[in-house]
Amino acid sequence: MHAPHAPLPFVPQRVLVAGVTGSGKTTLARRLAAHWGLRHIEIDGLYHGPDWTPRPTFLDDVRAFAAEPRWVTEFQYISLGTDHILGPRAQLLLWLDYPAALVRRRLLRRTLMRSVLRTRLWNGNVERPPWRLLSRDPNVSILRWQTVTLHKWAERMPSIEAAYPHLTVVRLRTPAQTETWLQAQ
Repeated sequence: MHAPHAPLPFVPQRVLVAGVTGSGKTTLARRLAAHWGLRHIEIDGLYHGPDWTPRPTFLDDVRAFAAEPRWVTEFQYISLGTDHILGPRAQLLLWLDYPAALVRRRLLRRTLMRSVLRTRLWNGNVERPPWRLLSRDPNVSILRWQTVTLHKWAERMPSIEAAYPHLTVVRLRTPAQTETWLQAQ
């Protein structure tokens, strides 16, 4: 694992941003795209079709952009096999391993704002009504999903590092540490 305070010895061309739901993966990916002149592909936009249905071309779309020379995306949908597509091509993995209370506040604020404002997301979808946050079903409530998956990255990171030894992994534990790391690049 690369030290979070040290500048990278290279300018990455293909970047993954990992972390629990609400950690800020997409926001950081957009910033990195602007900083390094990379194409940002929001992977949720490839996965979610109209009415929140999974798009049948999702993995083909992931394969297509992964074959491109320069990109940044969120590292998600591992259970569908995206790690086998993106892992071999990526050069850098930024792991946003922020405190649970922080990511909970961020997710709650983001979800409520999107729901109240009826913000259009991918392929015409809008956030579900706020009362759905109270469900105990992780397939219904994004807050429950976050709770269930909170420690998944800590569990899976050793196998990812073993499977992709070429991948530079930077673990960032606070937003301040992320800002310091960005300034060093």
